[in-house]
Amino acid sequence: MYRDHRGIAVKLRYTTLLAGAALAATQPAMAQNAALPAPDQRSVLHIVGENDSFGLRTSDRWYTSGARLGYTSPEAALPAPLAALDGALGRLLGPAQSRWGVALGQNIYTPQNLLRSTANPADRPYAGYLYLEGGLTRRTNSTLDSFNLQLGVVGPAAGAQGMQNAIHSLNGGRRAAGWRNQLRDEPTINLSWQRIWRLPLAQFGSSGVGIDALPALELAAGTVAAYAQAGARVRIGSGLGRDFGGARVRPGGGDAVAPVGDGLGWYVFGGASGRVVGRDVFLDGSTFRSNSASITKRNAVGDLELGAAAFWRNVRLSYTHDWRSNEFAGQRKPSTFGILALAVAF
Repeated sequence: MYRDHRGIAVKLRYTTLLAGAALAATQPAMAQNAALPAPDQRSVLHIVGENDSFGLRTSDRWYTSGARLGYTSPEAALPAPLAALDGALGRLLGPAQSRWGVALGQNIYTPQNLLRSTANPADRPYAGYLYLEGGLTRRTNSTLDSFNLQLGVVGPAAGAQGMQNAIHSLNGGRRAAGWRNQLRDEPTINLSWQRIWRLPLAQFGSSGVGIDALPALELAAGTVAAYAQAGARVRIGSGLGRDFGGARVRPGGGDAVAPVGDGLGWYVFGGASGRVVGRDVFLDGSTFRSNSASITKRNAVGDLELGAAAFWRNVRLSYTHDWRSNEFAGQRKPSTFGILALAVAF
């Protein structure tokens, strides 16, 4: 089998850089904060919808839909098992305001040609993913750490076929003919850690408008996905201290579901991220079946994004448009999709 040694070398260098950044991020942060922010006493409900029908063009292919509905607790209100975990993390990473969260999500993947009823070995297979996510988030004035565990199922039990057909019956979209070829049922488990830094860059007098940067690092491992990712966003607006960027379905440029504070605010942003991919079940095929549908994945994938967010009292609404580089061999053009996210604190 032909092996691209240049690509492997790039992958090794990139992985080394990410590993070094991860090691640096785990050192206790004496310079992180002189004092912690006040704990946020509110819970947050959030909903995120990612779809290739949002925004500039409707494509209806590849990563075609992602949705997540979640709840996060008030800060400083951890149940005993998580409080013990948070204490151990505090000794490693330093003190923080911590909260737990839970979410239910579903992702849908299809090939480009929805009218073809037989499997196409030159395109990504049909796949659905349904998961329950639990997580712990630790916030300081300048960092946000998120530790998440996803338990779920890939296959018909994920309900992707019924969901896509229901949506298409409402919006007049094409009914996909090839769902019988989707990846078969299997249980899944995935772990991830994400850190986002918030770095103020400029403040324009007393206007309340400023500029900041949000570099981010993420590591994930499990039966669904294994990757190392680094990226950054740059924002301009007011109320930047209220969050660490918008929410989105992983992998992406950063996922911060819980804004804090009240009042009016806004910002626009742009960002880029890149990841080295070791596993992607939706391209590599089943973890447990040797005859699963699959296609050769790209080991390096990048995302570019532009978006905007607005705060009103206890509500944050954001929109992001994402351009994602080719994820598998034979993919003829990058994919594009939009992300709508709503968070309500109460």
